[in-house]
Amino acid sequence: MQKLESRGICLARTHWNLLPQIEQIASPPGIDHLIAQLLHNRGISDPNQTDLFLSADQRLEADPFLLPDMHQAVNRIYQALFAGEKIAVYGDFDADGITATVLLVQGLEALGANVIPYIPHRLVEGYGLRTPALEKLHKQGISLVITVDTGITALEEVDKAHKMGMDIIITDHHVPPENLPQAKAVVNPKRNDSAYSSTELAGVGVAFKFLQALLKGRGEEDVIHRSLDLVALGTITDMVPLLGENRYWVKQGLGLLKDTKRLGLQEMMRCAGLEPGSIDADKISWILGPRINSAGRLDDANTSYLLLITQDRQEAISLASELERKNARRRQVTDQLMSMAKEHIVAGGVERPLLMAGHDDYPQGVMGLVAGRLADEFNRPVVLVRIGSETCRGSGRSIPQFDLMAALQQCQDILSDFGGHTKAAGFVVSVDNLPQLQQRLADIAESQLAGLDLRPHINIDAEVPLTALAGDTFQKIQQLAPFGCGNPVPTFLSRDVEVIQQQQVGEQGDHLRLKLRQKDMLWDAIAFKMGSRTEELGTLIDIVYTLQIDRWNGNERLRLNLLDFARPR
Repeated sequence: MQKLESRGICLARTHWNLLPQIEQIASPPGIDHLIAQLLHNRGISDPNQTDLFLSADQRLEADPFLLPDMHQAVNRIYQALFAGEKIAVYGDFDADGITATVLLVQGLEALGANVIPYIPHRLVEGYGLRTPALEKLHKQGISLVITVDTGITALEEVDKAHKMGMDIIITDHHVPPENLPQAKAVVNPKRNDSAYSSTELAGVGVAFKFLQALLKGRGEEDVIHRSLDLVALGTITDMVPLLGENRYWVKQGLGLLKDTKRLGLQEMMRCAGLEPGSIDADKISWILGPRINSAGRLDDANTSYLLLITQDRQEAISLASELERKNARRRQVTDQLMSMAKEHIVAGGVERPLLMAGHDDYPQGVMGLVAGRLADEFNRPVVLVRIGSETCRGSGRSIPQFDLMAALQQCQDILSDFGGHTKAAGFVVSVDNLPQLQQRLADIAESQLAGLDLRPHINIDAEVPLTALAGDTFQKIQQLAPFGCGNPVPTFLSRDVEVIQQQQVGEQGDHLRLKLRQKDMLWDAIAFKMGSRTEELGTLIDIVYTLQIDRWNGNERLRLNLLDFARPR
């Protein structure tokens, strides 16, 4: 990466990295040079890859039977269908798990299955497949349990289910342990023996492939297609890369969401002040996803499940209003924990390679959310722990340079339970083992991150004059949408931009509204959370920004969303 230090813009707050730039002649035929640069930065340079990425069509889909144990899983389902067995779909309590549960329950119902959902209560039952829940399901006559977005580490629970006479099919996308549960089938693209083309499906994506396999050749393509709205919601909210198959699903799903027939989503959008036609990946990430997640963070995730399946308008209105209230409460609890945890972390020193803090007052449901925000702010892995009388529950979020799941695997001898991904993981540890865990994680981080520049940074796609963004450039950039994890919104650098006007806006003057000029072109700009930086503005500034549509009172205009700025040297 090119480090932009020569112009004095390597700030204490943020380090600017210009990604490697391609030569003008390297652009594929028919592709604008700027678009070619953006594609190159996303690992796409071959003409065939370019066509697939920009088209984002059905060619990106893979055969579901390439996933491990898919044949066994499908056969067991049809055995249950023919025998009239009672089936339970056991899902996680986040948006990924909830959408996966809805998808598979509705898909199995279309096949005539006798099926019920089961989503555990985060605060009462805890995360994952749990024996008390299985015992409850067994008493209800359930003989087959299918997990979605959970179950990959449930070795003991699966064994106990077998002793009760229940079969388990696991569909999950979390990192598998060295020894897999002895389930009837374990469908997970991250298995070492998987022949599937991608390891980066969300839990709802794995559930969708299962549904595809079940319905393949039955002429039920419409049932499959109608489920893509759920796949888009879960995939975006779970922050898996929007590349390959995920990209196709999300693009199709966004189209369905813009004309959604789900009454609950219609009412949720109304409560949030969203026009269905304006739905994009960003609005799912910041508006719809948090509302769906809020139920499971603070209370019972079944509120969100019911919202996604209801066919009654009054129930939809009631459920959407309830989620609006829960989301407001979630924001309040999140802000409180953010303030408390940040104070604890700063007191311990923010130069540590891994930042860890714990307290008995940390609300369990939002620890991962706050850990993620702190990891973004300090550009270091962050682990927050709720300390109980005997056991502690931790949630961590990491940075690309540090595999948090691998670190926990090195500490599994002192953990009661753990699971997750490279950048997001959770664990249970005894109070007695917590100090040892803290020291071991710190040592692992020290050895892996020593010598790395851990200042917060911004990756920049291209350095351009503002005049280069006129005309239809924004429309061309939108060919790369949907944007999200793995395909970030393009970020640009422009130098020597003139500041014409400045104004602090927001209730506390937290934000900056600017009018900028370069040559004869004027631009509106907004700089969120930078209201205190007015003294850093000069007549000329260098800016790092993204382009966005500002919608207000029915009008739309293009503006710059500033990520950082500095005076030229």
